[in-house]
Amino acid sequence: MSESDKVILTAENVSKSFGITQAVRDVSFSFNRGEIHGLIGENGSGKSTFSSMLCGIHNIDSGRFILDGKEMNAHNQIEGNRMGASIIVQEIGTLNGLTVAENIFLGNEDPFVKFGIKNTSRMNREAQKLLRDYGYDRINASLMIDYYNFEDRKLIEMVKATYFKPKVVVVDETTTALSQTGRLELYKLMDSIKADNRTVIFISHDLVEVLTHTDRISVLRDGELIDTIETKSATEDDLKRLMVGRELGNRYYRTDFDSKTSGEVVLKARDLSVPKQFSDVSFDVHRGEILGFGGLSECGMHEIGKALFAASYGRKGTVTLANGTRIDSIPAAIANKIAYASKDRDNESLVVNNSIRDNICLPSVDELATNGILAGRSLDEFANKNAEMISVKMTGIQQYVSDLSGGNKQKVVLARWLGKDSDIIILDSPTRGIDVKVKADIYSLMSDLCEKGKSIIMISEEILELLGMCDRILIMKKGRINGEFSRNEKLTEEDLIEKMI
Repeated sequence: MSESDKVILTAENVSKSFGITQAVRDVSFSFNRGEIHGLIGENGSGKSTFSSMLCGIHNIDSGRFILDGKEMNAHNQIEGNRMGASIIVQEIGTLNGLTVAENIFLGNEDPFVKFGIKNTSRMNREAQKLLRDYGYDRINASLMIDYYNFEDRKLIEMVKATYFKPKVVVVDETTTALSQTGRLELYKLMDSIKADNRTVIFISHDLVEVLTHTDRISVLRDGELIDTIETKSATEDDLKRLMVGRELGNRYYRTDFDSKTSGEVVLKARDLSVPKQFSDVSFDVHRGEILGFGGLSECGMHEIGKALFAASYGRKGTVTLANGTRIDSIPAAIANKIAYASKDRDNESLVVNNSIRDNICLPSVDELATNGILAGRSLDEFANKNAEMISVKMTGIQQYVSDLSGGNKQKVVLARWLGKDSDIIILDSPTRGIDVKVKADIYSLMSDLCEKGKSIIMISEEILELLGMCDRILIMKKGRINGEFSRNEKLTEEDLIEKMI
């Protein structure tokens, strides 16, 4: 095969701006048939914007894509799919209120329509056959998508994005939403696409994952292509250096192992239960500590955060502060300086179609109001102060949150609770889909907050993150606490895994 025949997709001087922000500028490079091509960079480097232009989510300002010898300029995802490019996104890419089958065939219902009438039973049969072919028999194609959890919806989205065999499939930070089991399913799918002589563009902040599962890697920085390298000749340090433009040390976790946290209890959970999630969980949170929760995806740990914030349905048991105040509602949690940042940023922690200002000010409107009136100037000053404190990369506080990268969205979530001066901060997967530099910023912020006497509850599927940041770690298994570990230099990943499985 000649060099030209190897190439399946070429980007030629592709550019995209959002207002004054140049997200992608004159990017040109190519992707080969039958390869998994890594695309990496810091948050805001242009990765998602580039792939969104390819797949029709964003329009191209200038330049062009050539796919299999034909120019393509999709104006929406359905057009992108029909032209041969599809995407599996980081956040939820399926629609509530539709069945699994309707989501899979969204935009491609014509084969199931005759004389204007949709043959629902045939659509369900075809969708169920696809789910069975992918090994997802337990998912019922006729049920509403709302019935399924975040991970199952990602599996459904994988079917939706690939059943019609697109020539190029973009996997945009999808693994951050998946458990280890789900990740293995995705890797298997990527390998099958490669074996079929089609191409995967794999976007991930997990550099070890990128080095393990790709053939070549391209690096974007500030919207520009820095380099494309062969994976077999690259190291993790090489990638970090290309991403940030300088050496970035490995030690961004805490280095202390002998510091003692306060014995003062600030929050107590007693006999806490949520139906079908977890049962009879009790623990204390101390002033100035980082308390970690770990476990496999379905162990119940993610629901723990919601339950502490009184955001779970059917919660039983009690959550009380040191002074005896019970936390039985979200307003009570906020009023008593408890903050919660969900794993599902876009749907549960942010109003993505509102401005950065409105999102940061939202929990603090009572304090910002004067005689019941909110003054725009006060809101602007408050939002600017807290956005700048955590270095949100933005055109201004009136920019829509939907235009931000994943890392900057997470910074907005944190900025709103910093502004509220929360004392107990619940962080569910705080570094999910975030690059190494922003991770370091968040870890540093967590340490600073604890030094000021704040308490943090961190829920994470990343074992190294738990080991690196927590004073205590509680391991969940099948809805119950199955192990507790104190910070210790000799504590290993194997120690935690033993209690997870």
